[in-house]
Amino acid sequence: MFQVPPSVEAKIFARLPDKFRNPKKRSRWIEIRRRGVDTHSFFEGPSFDRDGNLYVVDLAYSRIFRISPNRTFTLIADYDGEPNGLKIHRDGRIFVADHRLGLLQLDPDTGSLNPILERAFLESFKGLNDLIFDKDGTLYFTDQGETGMNDPTGRVYRRFPDGRLQLLLNNVPSPNGIALSPDETLLYVAATRGNCIWRVPIETTGEVSRAGIFIQLSGGLAGPDGIAVDAKGGLIACINGFGTVWAFSRLGEPQLRIHSPEGLATTNCAFGGPDNKTLFITESSSGSILAVDMEVPGLPLFSHA
Repeated sequence: MFQVPPSVEAKIFARLPDKFRNPKKRSRWIEIRRRGVDTHSFFEGPSFDRDGNLYVVDLAYSRIFRISPNRTFTLIADYDGEPNGLKIHRDGRIFVADHRLGLLQLDPDTGSLNPILERAFLESFKGLNDLIFDKDGTLYFTDQGETGMNDPTGRVYRRFPDGRLQLLLNNVPSPNGIALSPDETLLYVAATRGNCIWRVPIETTGEVSRAGIFIQLSGGLAGPDGIAVDAKGGLIACINGFGTVWAFSRLGEPQLRIHSPEGLATTNCAFGGPDNKTLFITESSSGSILAVDMEVPGLPLFSHA
């Protein structure tokens, strides 16, 4: 066991304007996942573009928003899908992991979403969740679907820049957030229903081996959701239903607990800001973006250069 780490409280960076709350459209996701309870939005998939704009998806109503550095919300896309994750390639292209439609590419000027990968080989995906690019543009993504401890068959794929697809894992109980170590030799996968984070070494051959549990968590309504890695290898884990984001060292030691100032649905996070040392967190129950400075005195592990 470890000592209790210090705590900080995040601040509200931006909140979804009233004009975008509760749009007049049917949502199958709300009917099933929320049992029809009134839901204004459900943010996921934060990712910054090269101009400092933050993109987020709204899973509840199949929307994608862009939030400017001055906190202005712009509705970029409104379509019929279930967007769960979003990442921006280093060349500026925007990719969306859609639970129902597969891997999509977003045109931010027109709001159109074009299919890139609708199924794996000749088999349908279970339901895509999150994604991450490496430095060479290879895409790693999770295929969560409805998997869990009762059905530990969630998958993790790798898609190379030339379009080749490789299945890396097929036995994860609810693979969700995904991240790479700074040297890209380790893949981290949040196994939500297992309430843990897997550590998956990537060998020089390109294969994976010796996958194991890196961090075992407790509490929350389900387990870790979105994850991120800082420049020195520290791991950030958002615990949906717990109102907490945990920061761990590269060795897995808890270093910091970040509290949400309102709402327990801390779903995902991304580094951004002028110096790229601020952690931005989607808090979905309030429709807010939270922010916390990760240059915490005495915790040099979280310097995100």
